[in-house]
Amino acid sequence: MASLSYQTAGESHGPGLLALVSGLPAGVTVDMGVIDGELRRRQGGYGRGGRQRIETDAAQVLSGVRQGKTIGSPVALLVPNKDSRLDDAARTPPVHTPRPGHADMAGSIKYLTTDCRETLERASARETAARVAAGALARCLLRELGVEVFGFVRSVHRARSEVEVTEANWREMLALRDASATYCPDASATAKQEEAIHLAKVEKTTVGGLVEAHVFGLPPGVGSTMNWFEKLDARVALAVMGVQAIKGVEMGLGFGCAERFGHEVHDAIGFDPAHRAGRTLGFTRGSNNAGGTEGGMSNGAPLVVRAAMKPIATLLRGMPSVDLNTKQAAPSAYERSDVCAVSAASVVVESVVAFEVARALREKFGGDSLHEVRGQLEWFLGEARRLPHGG
Repeated sequence: MASLSYQTAGESHGPGLLALVSGLPAGVTVDMGVIDGELRRRQGGYGRGGRQRIETDAAQVLSGVRQGKTIGSPVALLVPNKDSRLDDAARTPPVHTPRPGHADMAGSIKYLTTDCRETLERASARETAARVAAGALARCLLRELGVEVFGFVRSVHRARSEVEVTEANWREMLALRDASATYCPDASATAKQEEAIHLAKVEKTTVGGLVEAHVFGLPPGVGSTMNWFEKLDARVALAVMGVQAIKGVEMGLGFGCAERFGHEVHDAIGFDPAHRAGRTLGFTRGSNNAGGTEGGMSNGAPLVVRAAMKPIATLLRGMPSVDLNTKQAAPSAYERSDVCAVSAASVVVESVVAFEVARALREKFGGDSLHEVRGQLEWFLGEARRLPHGG
């Protein structure tokens, strides 16, 4: 079984962030414009802090690519840090007063130290630059297979957009999102979100929100119901929950299912022969409350993932804390940070969803080269369209 995976390395103020991606088939065109474009988007959005004015994120390919295409070996991507000062004790001093809501205190106790510095350097959301690079690389494979991923901001604080994203309008939504200061494809909601972020800045606090990712073109049957750890929705939820500051994940209607009757939740199935040649194999749904998965497998409808990001734990006003050395009350430490990073979170969530979908596709269709992967995908779709065999 072909296996796609990645590992990241690096600290917030170290020399750089590294993503090591294994399992890509040979022959995938590596579009550095896509990778660097996603890295730039991760740095943007209203409410970001001073670090984004220092860094100009761009990826360097260290291995696994020849003449612009993958060769089947691991791909190493480096995103250098301009603000590299991890070993400068004067500029990155010890931190003894942990920030409530951050990894500081738990990490210090875990590693039996009163200095939060090592934990916070790795726990920092700066690490997500490597995950975005890995996800953008995975998207290069997905596009070769006719699968697209679209992410955006649904809400900031209480300023929520009710815009409906569909397979027919997502490219239009893409243009609107890219024109928005908060990455929300709704101008009215964007204005209200900017107001909420500005208020948080004035109050020296922070603000969170909801981000959403849609996957289009995913054929039915990706994932598995045979083992819990192979379920597509479970794997996607794990990947998204692993993003810094994410506190909740739902697929499709998600928690809303708990408040409705079964006939209001489940997506009725129909069949339209005119669409038999497409990725849905002709099967139709009047709704997509399931968010594109049933029983841990894709069902042909768009995959829809939503995540809740908490407000960032670093507040200009500080919060009550304790000095880990003296155990006396002290205000939490301040590290340069953002007022709102929901826009960045939407890019990161989009990236980790893309990678997890690409991983599931690799397991389903195998192959050492892109040509083989495409061939297996087309063979599978052809056999599915012919069901029942011999009928």
